[in-house]
Amino acid sequence: MKTSSYLLFLFFVVHFSSATTIPVGANFPVKSIKKAIALSKKGDTIIVNKGIYREGNIIINKKIVFLGKGFPILDGQNRNEVLSVKADSVIVKGFKLINSGHAALSDPCGIKVYNCTFVRVFNNILDNNFFGIYLQNCNNCIVKGNEIRAYGKAEQLIGNGIHCWKSQNLQIIANYITGHRDGIYFEFVTNSVIWRNISTQNIRYGLHFMFSNEDSYITNVFKNNGAGVAVMFSRKVNMFNNTFENNWGDSSYGLLLKEISDGYIFNNKFIQNTSAIYMEGISRIKIEKNDFISNGWGIKIQASCMDNELVNNNFLKNTFDISTNGSLVLNTFNSNYWDKYEGYDLDKNGVGDVPYHPLSLFAVLTEKTPSTMLLYRSFMITLLDKSEKILPSITPDNFIDKTPLMKSLPL
Repeated sequence: MKTSSYLLFLFFVVHFSSATTIPVGANFPVKSIKKAIALSKKGDTIIVNKGIYREGNIIINKKIVFLGKGFPILDGQNRNEVLSVKADSVIVKGFKLINSGHAALSDPCGIKVYNCTFVRVFNNILDNNFFGIYLQNCNNCIVKGNEIRAYGKAEQLIGNGIHCWKSQNLQIIANYITGHRDGIYFEFVTNSVIWRNISTQNIRYGLHFMFSNEDSYITNVFKNNGAGVAVMFSRKVNMFNNTFENNWGDSSYGLLLKEISDGYIFNNKFIQNTSAIYMEGISRIKIEKNDFISNGWGIKIQASCMDNELVNNNFLKNTFDISTNGSLVLNTFNSNYWDKYEGYDLDKNGVGDVPYHPLSLFAVLTEKTPSTMLLYRSFMITLLDKSEKILPSITPDNFIDKTPLMKSLPL
């Protein structure tokens, strides 16, 4: 037993002591990153010291730890992909990667990970790259704590901040993304989480989902993006504790939902968006305990939506709380707080004694004829709205919250 334990200890000593650290910099024998990678072996650590390195496309093709000291600058000189990772279990941390090339076909990036597992990309600064960080056909990778900036003026001239394609079990955590086409983009990505990111002032979407199932995005901020957030052609997506704020424009939304099913939208804040949520072709989505504050439209729910439930939400200071383009009601509204509700509560149980019709006549007219917004707040429209709530004639009489709350839920 003692002999076998000694041999096991000796194996670990030999195994781990074989890994070496290779410093790179002007004051060290190895001055080139590419030379250091060529000299390195599997398991080695390369420490790149502060400086500017213009070495074209740097390729990591073996399992190493790649660390920057003092944020050394890797400059693509507007010609190359800056850093390409083509090996499993690589760690990239502490670099400033700038000036990748721009090309619509090859999608050059600040950092691109090709067909790898267990890669970690931590605490880097990416500035003025076509794509920021790109994960292609990757599993079990983490992208955390990176600052990703670009200066795109048109969406066809810039890529995405964090782009993930055909991957699974990813963690996108605590990154700051601005100035890209989409801040974060998921396509064919499953069983992954997007957590504590800030995505702001991107040309199109702060977050864009396509054909990505069983994912969650939690405690993110999506602010001042061109069209908000879009989740499309996906199922079983959870959206918890996010903030959707100041996404304004003719075709802008806090959250666009198109052809998705079996999701859960819980405890989010929608503040000052053209439309907080736009829903088209949506089924079996539960929207619970969200705050809709000072939006143009709280929720636009199209006639193609069915079996969705809105429960325990706050609707405060929205121009229109609800809008729809049809008369068939296949969704339920239960126990929401509506600041426009004028009912009473004689039994003092916190629930209005009179059901509430959240769909106003003016919302219906505006949906059909947008130019009627010119009459907003006119006396005639106010009178028509009041009479419509008493005796519904144009709005569906079953578009109703039977148990409206008298007080808002805690914000």
